Amino acid sequence: MVMRRHTDSVVERFVARPDLASLADRGPLTPDHVIRTKRAPMVGTDLAAYTSAYATYVDAHRSRARAPVTALDPAPRVVLDPRLGMVTIGRTAKDAAIAADIYHHTVPVLERAEDHLGGYVALPSPDLWDMEYWVLEQAKLATSSTPPELTGMVAVVTGAASGIGRACAIDLLGRGAAVVGLDLADGVADVGSGPAWLGVRTDVTDAAAQHEALVAAVDRFGGVDIVVASAGFFATAPIADLTAEAWRTTMAVNLDAVASLFTAVHPLLARSPVGGRVVVIASKNVPAPGKGAAAYSSSKAALTQLCRVAALEWADDGIRVNVVHPDAVFDTGLWSPELLAERAAKAGLTVDGYKLRNLLHTEVTSARVAGVVRSLCSDTFAATTGAQVPIDGGNDRVI
Repeated sequence: MVMRRHTDSVVERFVARPDLASLADRGPLTPDHVIRTKRAPMVGTDLAAYTSAYATYVDAHRSRARAPVTALDPAPRVVLDPRLGMVTIGRTAKDAAIAADIYHHTVPVLERAEDHLGGYVALPSPDLWDMEYWVLEQAKLATSSTPPELTGMVAVVTGAASGIGRACAIDLLGRGAAVVGLDLADGVADVGSGPAWLGVRTDVTDAAAQHEALVAAVDRFGGVDIVVASAGFFATAPIADLTAEAWRTTMAVNLDAVASLFTAVHPLLARSPVGGRVVVIASKNVPAPGKGAAAYSSSKAALTQLCRVAALEWADDGIRVNVVHPDAVFDTGLWSPELLAERAAKAGLTVDGYKLRNLLHTEVTSARVAGVVRSLCSDTFAATTGAQVPIDGGNDRVI
């Protein structure tokens, strides 16, 4: 499920009330709100006590139903806690946002009624139960379609403003995940839209900034289940002309940033109820380096080794770590029309022919890479970790 934390001034005032437990437990503002917020929020953090009380509430009123009742899941939809503020919960980010909107409207009414109008009184619990377990709501539950495969999961994607990172972010959103995109570009905020998207302008080479982005991810969606490390930097120069600045920048973006991300995100992935899933974008240059790419090839080779060690260390936490090695993804920022024309002419090919020069004669696109990344994040590869998957159309130097 997805959780969203709220700490605005109205919430802070409400959760600090000495009568919070009594006032919040009396029932929702309107009967139909019970469908989105349940009869009452959870006050504090004793989840076992809340779910037990909900089961008792359901069983106590089963006799009111005209047909067999399927109990809804007992998880709260609103949590009120003096330390955490308000946390709203839903199967999707949209559901969590709706619960938040409802309870933000509820709080001032509860306060006004309790403090100035003689006390807040809601409908009796049997009447609320009738609404929550209304026969049409039960029918809707029975006929509801299977949600997208990544619904309820939270993904963090670096390099999300363009290229492979952007394609991965859009693909994961389309499969139901809530996605936090990190990128140095201002446009990261506009990659996605709606309550399931959060774009955070972040310099991934700044470990503190990456940590703050993860804090924002947890506040917005409740945790992290998936990490796609896609941010990258490519510098072209023969070794004889390679500058220390180009070497260090390449290592800082392609290797150091991922190492610091791994350190910061591990505690979150280890707490994922579905098991953490990590996919890192490396390169064909790891098994088959090319001239003029010493810094890039070295950084991606070291990155791959980092991922292999992470796969070994994190397996006991249920976290799987896999690597993909794309090649010749021409719809990314690495390839300008001029560079593509230059490389094609050097190979004695047309631009279209150069794009299809792999063994399968197929074009490798960002969307194709994203599809493989998403599959590795799904339960299809639940038994796979430490893998290195080429996405290059077939390369005789790699094979």
